[in-house]
Amino acid sequence: MTRIGFHASHEQIGPAELLRNVQQAETAGFTAVMCSDHLEPWSHRQRHAGHAWSWLGAALATTTLPFGVVTVPGYRHNVTVLAQAAATLAEMFPGRFWFAPGSGEYLNEHVTGEDWPTKEDRQQRLGECLTVLRRLHEGERVTHHGAVTVDRARVWEQPEQRPAMFLPALTPETAQRFAPQVDGLITVNQPLANLRRMIDSYRASGGTGRLALQVHLSWAETEDEALAIAHEQWRTNVFSSRTMAGMALPEDYDRKAEREPVSPGQLRGAVNISADPGRHAAWLQEYVELGFEEIHLHHVGRCQQRFIEEFGEKVLPQFG
Repeated sequence: MTRIGFHASHEQIGPAELLRNVQQAETAGFTAVMCSDHLEPWSHRQRHAGHAWSWLGAALATTTLPFGVVTVPGYRHNVTVLAQAAATLAEMFPGRFWFAPGSGEYLNEHVTGEDWPTKEDRQQRLGECLTVLRRLHEGERVTHHGAVTVDRARVWEQPEQRPAMFLPALTPETAQRFAPQVDGLITVNQPLANLRRMIDSYRASGGTGRLALQVHLSWAETEDEALAIAHEQWRTNVFSSRTMAGMALPEDYDRKAEREPVSPGQLRGAVNISADPGRHAAWLQEYVELGFEEIHLHHVGRCQQRFIEEFGEKVLPQFG
């Protein structure tokens, strides 16, 4: 059975309200939660960026749902500290926590002051971090010298069930490259053919475990309102991953969206936009048929209550 989860958007909603949102989502019938670890929002209109790791402790303690976080080792977060944080949550909440270490965006990581690496260098660093994380979670004392440096590190908290380590991937090439090092794959909604290639690349390269998908969507009482919400909140997120990986500040994203106005067609290519819950359910069914076992819904608006109620009543029962 596919889990339908709630994406907790730290970039758009303050941590206290977001905690209430996930509690409401559990009551409404959502069966999982995920979030992303951001220092900055994508736009000044989004206005928030709470500390995901601090928030996760509270969210896990006040619900019974499984949680995951997409995060980045090797820049803001020393890889050893990230391993310690993940092991701590896994020890307190057995079987309920996974994390997905990625190669990062300049938006969140430039604060370290180091030169921002090329994509290949970032991926080289990620590969090393995945190896270090695995060794630390297996109880080793680790010394490593490469793109990251680790000196005789050990994580003393060793949960009986180590946290699953997912790969966040946007391309088949990334899915193929790191498939042997992880326990599952998470990606974002794209055309079905692209998602199929991603899954095939991951599995053909030895990738095991669950397939998870984050779905950006906009729902409202009317089609025009759903489109307006997506345009107001998410138009800075339609650019290519290469472009987005290199911009440092929310105002850089805002200026680019002003210089290159985003059309409704571009928005609909990045966000599932509809006032009809049945249309959203049909999109979800297509993802289920591709093999995704966990689908996290990210309503791109800043008000989540009506979305949670509507989808809890009209969409989630179709996947129970």
